[in-house]
Amino acid sequence: MAAKLRLSVGDRKFFKLVQRAALVNPFTEERSLINRQLSGLPDDHSETEHNQKGVYEVRRRVKRLEDAGRDNFNGYVSEDKMLLKRAYIFDFFHCFIGHFDRHIQKQLNSGDHPVTVSFSDEAFSYLDRKGYTAEEKLRAIGLTFQVWRAFYFIVRNLVGRSASMRKLRESLWNNVFTHSMEVYTQHLWQRMEDFSTIITGETGTGKGTAAMAIGRSGYIPFEEKKKCFKENFARSFVTLNLSQFPETLIESELFGHKKGAFTGAVEEHQGIFHKCSKYGSIFLDEISEVSHPIQIKLLKVIEERVFSPVGSHRINRFDGRVIGATNRPIEHLVAEGMMRPDFYYRLCSDVITVPPLRDRIKDDRAELDDLLTVIVTKTLGTDSADIVGQLRHLIDKQLGPEYDWPGNVRELAQCVRRLLLNQTYTGFKKPIGEGASCPSIYAETGEIDAQSLVKKYCCSLYQRYGTYGEVARRTKLDRRTVKKYITDYKQ
Repeated sequence: MAAKLRLSVGDRKFFKLVQRAALVNPFTEERSLINRQLSGLPDDHSETEHNQKGVYEVRRRVKRLEDAGRDNFNGYVSEDKMLLKRAYIFDFFHCFIGHFDRHIQKQLNSGDHPVTVSFSDEAFSYLDRKGYTAEEKLRAIGLTFQVWRAFYFIVRNLVGRSASMRKLRESLWNNVFTHSMEVYTQHLWQRMEDFSTIITGETGTGKGTAAMAIGRSGYIPFEEKKKCFKENFARSFVTLNLSQFPETLIESELFGHKKGAFTGAVEEHQGIFHKCSKYGSIFLDEISEVSHPIQIKLLKVIEERVFSPVGSHRINRFDGRVIGATNRPIEHLVAEGMMRPDFYYRLCSDVITVPPLRDRIKDDRAELDDLLTVIVTKTLGTDSADIVGQLRHLIDKQLGPEYDWPGNVRELAQCVRRLLLNQTYTGFKKPIGEGASCPSIYAETGEIDAQSLVKKYCCSLYQRYGTYGEVARRTKLDRRTVKKYITDYKQ
């Protein structure tokens, strides 16, 4: 029997460091430290330079093994074999980042069906030369693409240098891969459906964007014969804003209905649970809007993984993840009886909070520049540092540094559009109720009738709490009446 190969002392030490890098959350300080150690550069270099040099050093050492014909890990002693298997996945990931990046963009522009992975033969060839089995190769491609999708959607859509945003990105990564990539790849890569999530944060902070980063980052198997993934990741994330529907229709939107199930059900309808694939996630926005009976039915679906359309006895299975969102503090929802405790405890495998814009800017004033750059690029279709500078000047001049952005990132986007149109944005005034009571402000003049006063009060509450359901609860009015009052007042 031929003697097993061994790595040199230097290579073994280096590849142990690579193994740590492959398993650590990329948004943590620990990963930044490992990148600096891999690069060997002085600390005064940028984080990007450390990362690029570290990746280069891994490639250089792997290439040296390839050139010597010693790169197949099956020829090594057990300890070195495991080090090389993980180091090769790190190298494979970085060798094919450009390919995966272009594949994401191609898939986003291609419609519903999965597109062919044009570089799959090259990818399989790399893994085959290193000694991976057929099953390991399939999983390696699936996991590598999943890792890049998660990084792609978290980094590109949730920008910001503030500590709160760095923490958010770290939390989102853990939500997809858990705190330990080793535990995830060994045990949980196909078992994440039980990890339901609640995302909290004020209106306009980007809860939907955070949910999308999770929903588009699930594991999707690769089909070697078809040279594509089993599903288009863009279809793996489906959303429903529960505040958009009256109570009588929410159940149908969630679970679907059979033809003739109720008046107006002229044809069969598929609900969102039917549309979500086994590799996907459902995002239920404004989840605090649903009544207790609906919460009970949702609880049953999450626990038992089955549901039936309204008016039908047909049993359908649901295998995806559930992500809920609310703009109100969870503890208040439970304490005030708006959310059943058992429903909360089934949803709260993870609770992620998206920080308000005022806290982000307070933490780092340059956060505003980062967001302006992203918004301007999306609006104009190209980068423009000059436009960003002009907008920042106008914002500082017209709103001042203490403006607290009550509408958060959504308000900032509208501010940019307003400034691009007419160079003026005065900000959002505090609603009635903050500083002066709604009735007393008109008491002396009598300039407003009772119905207009109620409409104005409803609009004020909506501006503060963000949902029709909460306004209805506080005013003791029907939810549809509240919505009509607010719509009428805004016209």
